[in-house]
Amino acid sequence: MKIGLIITTLCLSTIGFAQGSYQIAFLKYSGGGDYYANPTALPNLAQFCNVNLGTTISKEAPYVDVGSPELSLYPFVHMTGHGNVVFSLTEAENLRNYLLGGGFLHIDDNYGMDKFIREELKKVFPNNSLVELPFSHPVFHQKYDFNGLPKIHEHDGKRPQAFGIIIEGRLVCLYTFETDLSDGWEDQAVHNDSEEKRKQALQMGANILMYAFLGGAK
Repeated sequence: MKIGLIITTLCLSTIGFAQGSYQIAFLKYSGGGDYYANPTALPNLAQFCNVNLGTTISKEAPYVDVGSPELSLYPFVHMTGHGNVVFSLTEAENLRNYLLGGGFLHIDDNYGMDKFIREELKKVFPNNSLVELPFSHPVFHQKYDFNGLPKIHEHDGKRPQAFGIIIEGRLVCLYTFETDLSDGWEDQAVHNDSEEKRKQALQMGANILMYAFLGGAK
């Protein structure tokens, strides 16, 4: 099944999102960065959505290579890490085709990824820059209402920002910076985040998944 058909099916309604069974994945990339940084993040986010949104998202979240044809099997992929990222031209083309075909990429800077991922995204979409999303964007107002991203970890003390690549009116890639959402999705013992911070992170993550699967509808 082509990814575009998958997303078309997912966009039908909130009820359809709740009733469908889906699998999400981590994006594996080259360059030496730790793509494997937060292994419990997606399983915990899936569990949170299944309990609070009534979804049936698999808690098995595989690692899929950015250049693999299997990328099209997953309507949502998540990317994180602390360091270098390198996309070959072939990988950039594969990722571009995936996103243009209806896939969704969420990138979460785990601190140290920013200067690398910005350059690599230019390979994927040379004519489409990252733009900062306003607080009114629907991704902040799905099941849960937020005025921008929650601040989970301090890092450099900068304000959390959400950037996106928008193609023909559709947000295909969301880049979250200075928030560390996926650390907040991990098991509590990993980072010792407070329950309130973990709740904020998981609720925002649920919003992102809802937006990705429903195409921005509530």
